[in-house]
Amino acid sequence: MAAAAHNNDAAIEADPDAELDRLDITHQKFRILLDNKLLLCPVESPERVLDIGTGTGIWAIEYGDDHPDTEIIGTDLSPTQPSWVPPNVKFEVDDCEETWTFPQKFDVVHARYLAAAIVNWPKLMAQAFQFTKPGGYSEFQDYDFVYYSEDGSLTDDLPTSKWITTLLQASRDFGRDPCPGPKLGGYMRDAGFKDVQVSKTSILYVSSFFPHFSKVPVLVPLFIATRTRPLNAAADQEREKQQKTVGSWNLVQIEDGLEAFTLRLFTQTLGWQKEEVQVLLANVRKDMRNPKVHAQFD
Repeated sequence: MAAAAHNNDAAIEADPDAELDRLDITHQKFRILLDNKLLLCPVESPERVLDIGTGTGIWAIEYGDDHPDTEIIGTDLSPTQPSWVPPNVKFEVDDCEETWTFPQKFDVVHARYLAAAIVNWPKLMAQAFQFTKPGGYSEFQDYDFVYYSEDGSLTDDLPTSKWITTLLQASRDFGRDPCPGPKLGGYMRDAGFKDVQVSKTSILYVSSFFPHFSKVPVLVPLFIATRTRPLNAAADQEREKQQKTVGSWNLVQIEDGLEAFTLRLFTQTLGWQKEEVQVLLANVRKDMRNPKVHAQFD
C-alpha cells in the first residue's frame, strides 16, 4: 500500500524511516519485475516527466540519472526526499488529489503503488489526462491486494485471511480503494486516454498488477505491448530465479510493513487494542513463513 499522495491527517499507514526503507525495497522489486526498466511505455527522450506520489523520490532520481536532459518533477505530501539529487530533478510538496496547477504539460505522467492512498481515482486520472501532452503517455502501476492461493492452502481460518479481509474492508470504509490495479485501464479509458494497454505480470510468490499505460489521442501508429513467456528451458530457469528473488524481496517488505499497514486502521478505525493487533500480526508472520501456505496477490 502506498505511503505517499495522501494527507497526513488521513494517512492510513505510518511514515517512519523504516517505512521509507520499505518503499525503497518495493522500488527494487518493481525494477526486477520490469527487467530493470523504469517505464514500459515507448517514450525515448521525454522533455518533462511527472512522478505522482514520489515517496522517497528514488524512481525520479534514477530516471533523472538515466535521462539527464529530461526535467523530472516528483510530488508528494511529505518532504521525505533527499536534498542531494540530479540537477534535472526537483521535488514539490503537493496533494495529487487537489487541482493541479502545473504551468506546462508532461510527456509522461507516472504513478505507482497508490493502493489505499487515493479517494477519487477518476478525478486523479482525469487530471493525468489533462496534463499529458498529445502523443504523450501516462503509466500507472498498482495492485489488487486480495490474497488468495491457487492450491487452496490459504484457508479462511488462517490469521492471514482474517488480517487481509479486515484490512481491506477497513480501508474501503475509510474511503480508499486498496485494490485499484484491475480498474486502472477502465479509469484511463473513461478519462479520455486512447490505446490503453494493460498487462499483468505474475511471479512465483506474488503477482503485481502493472503496468497500465496509455496514450493521449494523436495521429500516430498504435503501440501494442507484448510480453511472452520464454519457450526454452534456460530462459525458464532464469525467469524462475527472478521470481524467487522478487518473492524474497516482497516477503521482506510485507513483514517490515505489517504494523505500518495495520495499526492505525485497526486501532483508530476499528477500535482494536494495540496488543490485539500485535498478536494477530505475529500469527500472520508465521503464516507468511509457512512453506505450506502459498498466499499471493495481484
